Amino acid sequence: MSASCRRASRRLLPLRLAVLSSFAALAACGGSHDAATTTSAIPAAPADPGFVDNAPIPDVPAFVDNIATNQRGDARYATLATNAGVRVGARFLDIWQPLTLLVDAGVSAAANGSFPAVVQSTWTGLPNDGTPGGAVLNNTVHTANVQYVVNATTQRTQAQADAAYYDDRRGKGYSVTDGMGPLTSAWRTAAQQTTSITSIPGDATTVLYTDSGNNIGVGSTTNATFGKVVDLLNTMGNNASTEPAKRFYKYARPFRWSTAVVVDPTLVPAISTTPSTDGGFISGHEAEAMRDAMTMAYVVPERFQEMASRGLELGENRILAGMHSPLDVIGGRMFALAATAANLYDPANATLKSAAYTQAHSALMQATSTDATSFAAYAHSGTTTTDRFADYATNKTEFARRMTFGFAPIESTDAPPVVPKGAEVLLETRFPYLSADQRRVVLKTTELASGYPVMDDAEGWGRLNMFAAGDGYGQFNGNVIVSMDATQGGFNAADTWRNDIGGTGKLTLQGSGTLTLAGNNSYSGGTQISGGVLAAGSANAFGSGDVYVGAGGVAVSASAPVAVTGKYTQLANTTLELDIDGNGGGRLRVGGQLTIAGGALHVKFVNGYTPKAGDTLDLIDGAGATKSFTSVTVDGFKATPVYTSTGVSVKLSS
Repeated sequence: MSASCRRASRRLLPLRLAVLSSFAALAACGGSHDAATTTSAIPAAPADPGFVDNAPIPDVPAFVDNIATNQRGDARYATLATNAGVRVGARFLDIWQPLTLLVDAGVSAAANGSFPAVVQSTWTGLPNDGTPGGAVLNNTVHTANVQYVVNATTQRTQAQADAAYYDDRRGKGYSVTDGMGPLTSAWRTAAQQTTSITSIPGDATTVLYTDSGNNIGVGSTTNATFGKVVDLLNTMGNNASTEPAKRFYKYARPFRWSTAVVVDPTLVPAISTTPSTDGGFISGHEAEAMRDAMTMAYVVPERFQEMASRGLELGENRILAGMHSPLDVIGGRMFALAATAANLYDPANATLKSAAYTQAHSALMQATSTDATSFAAYAHSGTTTTDRFADYATNKTEFARRMTFGFAPIESTDAPPVVPKGAEVLLETRFPYLSADQRRVVLKTTELASGYPVMDDAEGWGRLNMFAAGDGYGQFNGNVIVSMDATQGGFNAADTWRNDIGGTGKLTLQGSGTLTLAGNNSYSGGTQISGGVLAAGSANAFGSGDVYVGAGGVAVSASAPVAVTGKYTQLANTTLELDIDGNGGGRLRVGGQLTIAGGALHVKFVNGYTPKAGDTLDLIDGAGATKSFTSVTVDGFKATPVYTSTGVSVKLSS
């Protein structure tokens, strides 16, 4: 190299700041880059959309601000105007009008010389009792609601009947704990939970057995290692009675609407002897169970979706028991989310919920001989034989089914999404690296479409899909900036978003954690990595835009080649990891300009794939004039990179 070339080389700026001048200088000094690595302009990062998405708080009285109005003692006098719990289920009034409202309407109409036609033509009562309860306003939905229970109870298997008995007679907190899967035994031991319902007695068809166990366990007064968790579960019941709503809506249980409903014979002794005060809407069992399940999901978010699934499963078991209808259960789910969010949102519970989260992890890690790096894996180490929530796809399908129970929409399905005030707290531990506003957007972009019976409440509790929300954003709208801190452990260090993410927005990853995108994504605003590692767990993980790796790195671990529809740009001091399985998995296919201006390439072999020395492996497909990694490492081999006009490969040697 001539003296002038040596001086030019010493004057080069860092590659990521002046890569064009660097390559030009090296070429002039006899660099070894062939025609495939002739320099070209380095593409710019994807453009900033110029705005950040948000989920405005609905302009209606917020349940989280008014939960104290839901007092059990006021059940006889609760109204839409006075009781927040009653308001959660207000859209049930599209289907059914309770007696109180009809009488009020009748008095008003009588004063004007007329009487409501609906009362004259559709007045009904509580079947088998004769006590008038109200009027059916939407007979199609009401009939489908009752018929669903007829079908479910006449086709019920013995296993379903047994599950229905346990979920009816056991404490709900004890019942739903098995949603913890591999952690169930450790949880119950730590909480000191007990139940007296350990089998179905032979005389259960004639004798009512009541659980004499302690339901959720022993509190902090005598349980130093797990008591705060139990205290939090107890606190979630504050102002969470379903009695005011039951007394207001006066909707009969399904077996009183139709004699074709077959109540589980072992639960016949549990039937109330006072039908006029035994309302079905909303389901108290489901409300309590879902409340407990979501609180457990809060303190152990590693089982977030499984616990949410268990909460809905108990609701379906109430239908299979013949004790509740789908609309009863849907109302219970909505109320549970509202009550849980309100108590978690309450500043008075801030210290308790933090202590409960810490205790839950400390005690369960100790009991399972795990730590912050292995706990999540242990929590999902069960099989479908030992953990009925082990199969993700089944959980997702069943959760979606139980959200609507097959009801068709009765109104527009394209109403704008709405997120209740405070609902974001439900995701506080599941996404600790997101802001409260971002968690609201997660709820907004994953919620159910509008139009389903009962679920279009003014605040938005009915449309919240907690399973989908547990998988991250459903859409990127505007600029989505995610910053993870691996030193904090847990989800701050590594997380996976499995939703199919759409939208026109841009994703920017910052920090030091690893975020895996595993959905069939189509977002078009591009992807920028400015820190941390963004992993592609699916073929279309990166959507349809450009990918720009300016810092941090990218990992490609999908079982099929990963597509970058736009440009792929990688600068110096970055990494690209390719997990090659020999069947296309781990490869990168770039449809736009491929630019590799430095950085490290690390090739791993997975799923038993073992190439041999002498093999040449195609790794990256893509056209572009600038292709040169600073370093190339291939596990188990020496490797020589091969840069061509159509991509990058490596030749292996021993």
